[in-house]
Amino acid sequence: MLTLYGISNCDTVRKAKKWLDAHQVDYRFHDFRKDGLTAADIESWQSQLGLEKLINKRGTTWRQLSNAEREMAENPNSQATELLLQYPALIKRPLLEGSLPEGSSICEVGFNETLYNDLINGVTHE
Repeated sequence: MLTLYGISNCDTVRKAKKWLDAHQVDYRFHDFRKDGLTAADIESWQSQLGLEKLINKRGTTWRQLSNAEREMAENPNSQATELLLQYPALIKRPLLEGSLPEGSSICEVGFNETLYNDLINGVTHE
């Protein structure tokens, strides 16, 4: 089953949810703020995606960080994990993770209709 992670009032998350619903994809929604996150979640995403892809540097949360916090966020260590736990809005969203019906696993950030369509239909991307 797929899990869509994000923040419920995020426009991009809403687009992804609408697309998944329209294509009758079985998923559950996990709100970063309401449902929380664990260090294990973040470390798993960090190992699969890398910090550069995982961190949202375009949002207001990033702009409000101190220079020291930004440095922490860019270094793959436990401090980056702690910072993402403290500021979950730093994580790019939506984050789609889970297993597809044919058995493959996915972990992707952002919403791109073509990519979602390819993922759901078993097309791989490098």
